[in-house]
Amino acid sequence: MSGGETRGRVALLHGGVLLLLFALNFVLPEYHHGVMARVLVLAVFAMGYNLLFGYTGLLSLGHAMFFSAGLYGAGLPVYHLGFGPLGAFVAGTACGLLLSAVIGALALRTTGVAFMIVTMMFAQVFYLAILYLNAWTGGDQGLVLDQALRRVSLAGLEFDLTDPTIRYMVALGLFGIVTAGMIALARAPYGRVLVAIRENEERTRMLGYDVFVNKLVAVIVSGTVSAAAGAAYALLFGYVGSTFASVQYSILPLLWVLLGGAATVLGPFVGTLFMYYVVDVASSYTSAWLLIVGLALILLVLFFPKGALGTLRERHLRWLP
Repeated sequence: MSGGETRGRVALLHGGVLLLLFALNFVLPEYHHGVMARVLVLAVFAMGYNLLFGYTGLLSLGHAMFFSAGLYGAGLPVYHLGFGPLGAFVAGTACGLLLSAVIGALALRTTGVAFMIVTMMFAQVFYLAILYLNAWTGGDQGLVLDQALRRVSLAGLEFDLTDPTIRYMVALGLFGIVTAGMIALARAPYGRVLVAIRENEERTRMLGYDVFVNKLVAVIVSGTVSAAAGAAYALLFGYVGSTFASVQYSILPLLWVLLGGAATVLGPFVGTLFMYYVVDVASSYTSAWLLIVGLALILLVLFFPKGALGTLRERHLRWLP
């Protein structure tokens, strides 16, 4: 298959997915409309994680730290300082960028299991700091952002982020931008360097690439994308809470990526959507919903060992990014 034909298929597939998601805005029932908006934002979080884990091969258990850096970096200025949503989104994303640069420079001095443990320790420190600074952060209870604080004035027009349609379209816009960025990165020389690092770090170093710098950039981009998702979550859903900084929210994106397919562009979205609805449906029928979720995950891993899209790419669609 030629490069032009591959690019055409990739553009057609991902463009079709975005058009389908756009159309769903007009037909989904109210409940599922809100769920899909939430899934789109969380899928962006998973896509940020996928860059580090799927493409670079770095297993982090501290990504809740970056998501919550964006969450609090956007929510606290709105709540305490009267920032507008646009300024708050930039502030939250910038917090994730700075934090990921610092954490990356320190954590990348380790490798393998040590890297996983160090990132988890940093995330736990961040979580405890949120609880300690409860006068500002709201501690366990968190903070609720009033509707009046979540209005955007742009070009003479006012947009209310609490409006379901606007909220959905903003979430879709963020998802679309990150999806396009991930496609470009996956097909760019830098993306291939990351895959080379994942497959054989020493050989990549011998070929003349600065492995540390490339991995640091991956951590920064991954953390910034995750923070952008956190900032969007705070502004679109109006809640900032310490739960999002817990270890659970570092494990969830790993699970979403594994289910959808690591190192695939749409895999994080598929995994997030599947997991969200499995939990939602199972918990509505029984208090033993974790058992059902566990069985569903076991079956998925048995039949799709590389995740849904990862296995599909391996068996049928070699061109899938």
